[in-house]
This record gives sequence, structure tokens and C-alpha cells, in this order.
Amino acid sequence: MKMTPRTALYMPGSNQRAMEKARGLPADAIVFDLEDAVAPEAKAQARAQVVAQIAAGGYGARQLVVRCNALSTPWGLDDLQAVAAAPGVATVCLPKVESVQQVRAVTRELDACGRSDMVIWAMIETPAGVARVEQIADCERVDALLMGTTDLCAELRLPPDDQRRGLSYALQRCVLAARLAGIMVLDGVYLDIGNSAGLQAVCEQGRALGFDGKTLIHPGQIEIANAVFGPSAAAVEHARRLLALWQETTEAGAAVAVLDGKLIESMHVDEARRVLATAEHIARL
Repeated sequence: MKMTPRTALYMPGSNQRAMEKARGLPADAIVFDLEDAVAPEAKAQARAQVVAQIAAGGYGARQLVVRCNALSTPWGLDDLQAVAAAPGVATVCLPKVESVQQVRAVTRELDACGRSDMVIWAMIETPAGVARVEQIADCERVDALLMGTTDLCAELRLPPDDQRRGLSYALQRCVLAARLAGIMVLDGVYLDIGNSAGLQAVCEQGRALGFDGKTLIHPGQIEIANAVFGPSAAAVEHARRLLALWQETTEAGAAVAVLDGKLIESMHVDEARRVLATAEHIARL
């Protein structure tokens, strides 16, 4: 069963020390950033540093992702070619995806580099991206949607709002698009680094909206996001009880299984298996 990251931590490709520290952080995925977090004059050096860090290994079971610059920029093609040559990474993150054509152009470049195995995380951070998100999510190589809420708020001209009311439609539409396509969807970053209560609230809101996990900008945010988007001890225990009862009921040939007064259906069994698989993956991390 494919695991969905609870947390994906953006790591500036220009920050050598931070990338080294990431090897010991409990984030499920590390997104090495060559785009927003790197100044134009530092792009080439950051690219080389990211490739070197990935080659050095030591990141364990964490999913490694590289956010490249768009192909329309002077650095995009070099980024893709460098990432394609790095054997330790199989996922590329594309910023500001607004059309199927953008995805296909990147796919062609990766295929030309002999990396037809690489998948794409598409960032939805503009009104155009939201308007076409169903088609983007349905692209063959797109493996996840990532919300770029900071840029999206700016383009929508939204006032500051801890409850993210102006983003409600876009967030729900992207979750729906991901579910229709059968791919992952991760919520956007939370910028108020020192506000633990605010982070907790926005993570719980994202979980309630259906997001699989959270993108982060600081290591101090990992613990809270992991707890909200990961299965609790109670959920794991419930899943074990449910699967045990389901097996007993099936072996006995009974038509109905009831746990704690609630009818068990096949969808609950699938969810219980997902919870246990996630818990096992977390333990390996």
C-alpha cells in the first residue's frame, strides 16, 4: 500500500546546513526547494548542493522531492535535467501549475532524460490552477496536488483570515479533484512559525476538509502536523479490533459484523487497513 506523507517540509536548496539537519527530522517527506527559497544568483549553486545531498543519502524512508523552477524560467530545464540524473529522487514538484500542457512539457523532458519512472507533485497556487485542477489532477504522471495558499491568497486579494474563509472553495475543489483522480492532496504552509495554537487549528481544519497531510516551512511545525494528520493510538487500536472482528465474522460465514454498536462495511475494512499500514510506515520512519 502506497503511503501518504503526513508532513512535507520545504528545505531551501541554498541552505547546506538545513539540508544536512533534515536527515534527523521526523518529516515524512523532504521537498528540496530550488524555486521561491533561492535567489536568482544562487540557483546554480543550490541545484548542485541539492544533487550532492541526495547522492550522499542518509534520509532513510523519507520521500525525497525536488521543487524545480518552471520550464518558462531560465533555470527550469537545467533543474529538471539535474534532478533526472539524481538516482535518489523519483518525485519532482512543479510550481504554479495552471494547465495540462505544463505537465506534459515536463513529462516529455523527464522521458527524454530516461526517467519515465518519475512522478510529479503539482502545486495549485493561482486562480487558473484552481479552475483547471480536475484536468491537472487527472494527468497520468501527477501523483499529488499541493496547495500554494500563500500565492493563492495574494492573487485572490484575500484579507488576512485565520479561518481561511476566502480559500474555502479552492481548498474543497482541490480535495475533490484529488479524490476523483485517486491521488494525494497536501494542504498549504502556515507562515506564523511561533504560533503553535494557530498551526494546530489550521491543521485540524485541513484534516476536516479531507487533506492527507500538510506542507511545512519550519522543523518546529512537524510534531503538531504529524499528530493531526497521523493515526492516533486510539485509531490504531480500533482498526486492529475492527479487522479482527471482520475476519472472525467472515470465517463464521455471518452476514453482519457490528463493532461498538456500529455496522461494519467493506469501506471501513479498507480504512482500517490503511490506518494500520500508515502506523507501520511511521514506525519505520
